[in-house]
Amino acid sequence: MPKAFVLINAEIGYESEVLKSLKKIENVKEAYMVYGIYDIIVRVERGC
Repeated sequence: MPKAFVLINAEIGYESEVLKSLKKIENVKEAYMVYGIYDIIVRVERGC
């Protein structure tokens, strides 16, 4: 089962909205807001 980690920069003030939308996507297994260069980290898996 292929997996990937995606690092995302969101527009200032939209981080929570982006995170909420990402969690609704079927292949998104985990999504978290983080501090540092990126705003969100997402783990995605493709079912085979």
